[in-house]
Order: sequence, then C-alpha cells, then structure tokens
Amino acid sequence: MGQSTPPRDTPEIGIVLVNYRSKHHIAELLAMWGAAFPVTVVDNSANSDGIKELLAATPVGHYVDGGGQGFARAANIGALASATPFVVFVNPDSRPTVDHITALVEGLRHDPQALSHAATMMRADGETEMGVGGWEPTLRRVLVYSLVLHKWFPEAGFFARPTPGHSVTVDWTTGACMAVDMAKFRSIGGFDEMFYVYAEDMSLGRRARLAGLRQVLRADVRVPHGAGNSGAPAKEMLQLRGASFANYMLSYHPPLRAHGVLLTMSAGYLARGIAGARREKGSLQRHLAFVRGTTTRRARVGGVEVAHARLVEVSAGLPHRKSVRGLLSLGRAA
Repeated sequence: MGQSTPPRDTPEIGIVLVNYRSKHHIAELLAMWGAAFPVTVVDNSANSDGIKELLAATPVGHYVDGGGQGFARAANIGALASATPFVVFVNPDSRPTVDHITALVEGLRHDPQALSHAATMMRADGETEMGVGGWEPTLRRVLVYSLVLHKWFPEAGFFARPTPGHSVTVDWTTGACMAVDMAKFRSIGGFDEMFYVYAEDMSLGRRARLAGLRQVLRADVRVPHGAGNSGAPAKEMLQLRGASFANYMLSYHPPLRAHGVLLTMSAGYLARGIAGARREKGSLQRHLAFVRGTTTRRARVGGVEVAHARLVEVSAGLPHRKSVRGLLSLGRAA
C-alpha cells in the first residue's frame, strides 16, 4: 500500500505510540505520515531521548508523560488523551503507511461487532511474524506450539501466523498496529493494567469476547515490523513476557489447568533454548529468562520489580495517579 493523505476535515483517527527511548523510530513515522493524523506519544522514559522536543516541533504531535508505568497503562493514558472516535495503537518499530492505517479504520467502521481491526505484522524478510494474534491458551494449543507442530497445523497452536490472502479467526490480536473503536474500548475498560507489558492483548481479547465483541486480524493489511527494538534488554523483556503469561493464566484459569499450561510452555521454551544453543549464542539464556518469568511470576525493568508489583496493586484496587481504567469505563476525559 502506498501513502496517501486523507482529507484534512476528517479528524476521526488518532495515533497513540508508547515510547521507551524510541525517538528515532517515531521521527521516521512522523515523516511518513506528515499531517495526516494527530499523534499522541506517551513517554515511558522521562524524555531521556528528547522525544518531547521532537513533538513540540511537529504540528500534529502531542507529548504525554507516562511515568514509566509500562505499556498497558501508558496506552490507556494515550487513548484518553485522544479526542478521536477511532484510535490506532502503533509500535514505534513498525512502519504502517497512511493507507494501512486508513484501511484498518475503514474496515472497523463497517464492522459493528468488532472492537478492533489489527494489521498482520511482517518480519524483515517479508514473512508473517509469529504471534500477531492467537487463541486462548489451552493445554492442547500450548502443547502443539511447544512441540512445534504448529508448522504443520497452523490453526491448532497458540499463536496465529496467517498467510497472505488467508484470513484467520482469532481470540486476540497484537497491539503492534491495531485500530480500536473508542466507544467500545472505553466500555470494556481499555487494556488490563494488571500487566506491565505483555498479556494485555490476550486479556483485551478475553474481555471483548465476554462483551459479545470480536477482534479481527486483517490478512490484507500487512505492515513491516521489527525496524529495531526499544532500549530494554532482550533477556529482561523475555522474563517479563513469561511473568505476564503466568499471571494471566493464574488470574483467569483454574489453578490445575493454569499450572499444566505453564509447565508445558516452560518445557517447550527450555527445549527450544537447548536446541538453539548449538546455532545461536545466547539462545539458551534468553529462553531460560522466559522460563524464569513463568516460574517466579516476577520480572524487573531497570532494576525495579514490576510484574508481581503491578499484579498486586491492581488486584488490590490500590489507587495510582496513572490508573485510568476507571476513567475509560466512565468515558471521562483525562
């Protein structure tokens, strides 16, 4: 899809990006989009990369301090700061064009049962990324994934990986490039702030289904992803991914089922790490970081434990200056 600019008299699409030392990526996106959309950047790195100054020099840019509170909470803050009926969440290292974004919103506009339409994300080699969406984790699905059987049975595993022109019905989609209907997003409380980052997409899909809504993974909208990473170390984020997955399973599934899924997933990651160690340096350590997350349910960012602390905070209903799910549910502006 090429780039085109929609009429200036239709300010109905807003972009939300969560920044963590990703100024160079956001600068590229702003250059791609021009003045097509208002862009809200929620900064989780205290302007350490100068993103505030970049946005101040851009007529469509809006800077919001996220307070270093992780993706889910920052994305909710950004959604509240946007006044448009449709919001598109975009990862800084993805590269959606104006036409990609417009296609997502147009599809969503004509799909009354949908909470969201999300793009299929592509790797640098043009192949579809694993994990652009997926299904509720069950023992069978996670076993298929852990045994790598999803290569032969692509819709039997945990993660979806659609091929061009082949649509897949999923339970949840990634938020890497996802358009949401703000009225519906507010009505279900936005992203689940129980999670610092990761698993908030599965939780959003779960609550959408309970509300009679669906999330759509668009095989016809393919967006390049992985132009680079945030400033967070890979092992740190993999442990956080594992901890969030464990907290999701143990929060929303019976204990016996949850522990069975976690044991199966951990065994699969450990086996992959051992196999990969022969080909790639650091593979075992990275996979062990995920397993450490699933077993301890704890992970640190910048030396501070965030996974268990966030779970306890939100589960206990503790007030926080950046907690916005209540505002989303009430439809109030921040």
